[in-house]
Amino acid sequence: MTTREIPGNLDDLPNVNGDRLREECGVFGIYGHRDAAAITALGLHALQHRGEEAAGIVTFDGTLFHSERRLGLVEETFSKHQVIEQLPGDFAIGHVRYSTTGGTILRNVQPLFAELNSGGFAIAHNGNLTNGIALRRQLVREGAIMQSTSDTEAILHLVARSRRGLFVDKYIEALRALEGAYSLVALTNKKLIAARDPLGIRPLVLGELDGCPIVTSETCALDIIGARYIRDIENGEVLVFDEMGAQMHKPFPPTPARPCIFEYIYFARPDSIVGGRSVYEIRKNMGRELAREAPADADVVMPVPDSGVPASIGYAQASGIPYELGIIRNHYVGRTFIQPTQSIREWGVRLKHNANRAVVEGKRIALIDDSLVRGTTSVKIVQMMREAGATEVHFRIASPPITHPDYYGIDTPERDRLLAANHTIEEMRELIGADTLAFLSVDGIYRATGEAGRDPVRPQFTDHCFTGDYPTGLTDQHAHETPPRQLSLLAEAS
Repeated sequence: MTTREIPGNLDDLPNVNGDRLREECGVFGIYGHRDAAAITALGLHALQHRGEEAAGIVTFDGTLFHSERRLGLVEETFSKHQVIEQLPGDFAIGHVRYSTTGGTILRNVQPLFAELNSGGFAIAHNGNLTNGIALRRQLVREGAIMQSTSDTEAILHLVARSRRGLFVDKYIEALRALEGAYSLVALTNKKLIAARDPLGIRPLVLGELDGCPIVTSETCALDIIGARYIRDIENGEVLVFDEMGAQMHKPFPPTPARPCIFEYIYFARPDSIVGGRSVYEIRKNMGRELAREAPADADVVMPVPDSGVPASIGYAQASGIPYELGIIRNHYVGRTFIQPTQSIREWGVRLKHNANRAVVEGKRIALIDDSLVRGTTSVKIVQMMREAGATEVHFRIASPPITHPDYYGIDTPERDRLLAANHTIEEMRELIGADTLAFLSVDGIYRATGEAGRDPVRPQFTDHCFTGDYPTGLTDQHAHETPPRQLSLLAEAS
């Protein structure tokens, strides 16, 4: 395997978005195309919203595996022609990363690669294993030497240790040991393998370009390269592509899917189709449901950009209140911006958002956002609206209160730092300084997706952040009296 790994530095990224849920990761894989690396780079560019810390591509040229893994954005790594030239081969997998386990260091950047007895093996993972610490400790006790602090590395070791004959059987045996959420793309010297956990918590779709199969996290990655969407990869499905074609394996007992509801609320790009549903239309529906459940006596409806835009459009349509852009977002705040001093850091929200005084002044505004996590940014947004002359600020959240942390690949704070887990709605309203505050109900968010409501016996989605109903075991969390932060799970186990 040839490798060129150039370290970067993310420490100069201003913390102006600390009150947002952070995206998890995105994966992409293609089999049998002469432009595999370039196509993968384009696909990762479309998935950039799922992870902005690092990006990587591994290819196979028939003889050697080649790897480029760097900290930073996709365009910073893969926009240069010479980089793509150093990734020859017809097979490729790629990954964009936001770390939910393991630190932001180069050795954690995926795809991870290992030389096994059967040959090279690369893997990229979107999700989070809730038994990652337990697996890691068991493997280390048995003599495994870990090269990263990522939970994904456990899969490499499990495959390597399997005594099964066929590689696919080794891989499936490894999957049976996993707990939590995973959508995986893997590459060997003969195969491209896609796998989704038994509940289908994280998304994974199948597409086709020039007769070559593609697997990726979202349909927007197919759109950017002109590929055809075929279908979603099913929960619990393992798809194998090689020179013989495609083989489907269903190694787990049939289980109703429970995809993550936050893909519709926040994570997926609005132009993606997830589970056969338009993300944009669902977000508008959330706004419509919110307008019905929590009307506001307001002059204008305004989104907190960009994630609140579709819901605010739906809210305006359902309420009949005019829609205006009362907050303008600066899209050019990034890694090259100056490191703020402490005094300037307090102005951090203004680096990304500024009030459009012409449409705010003298108005009663209904301010729409997709979620409320810690509330720190919301306080500053409300204050900004008042300073711009808003006479009333009615805050509306197009999702239910977040009362429980996530362990499946979303970076949520500990429960004691989740605003809704520790305060009543009235207390939250006072804290953020709004005149009124209301959230969409759990049933309302289900109705927005086309369901009649939440089935309390067999929920249609993974919605634990609102309900506390975790759909899988939480081995690592239950092993601690005080559950560790997800970001440090595997670091603590190393």
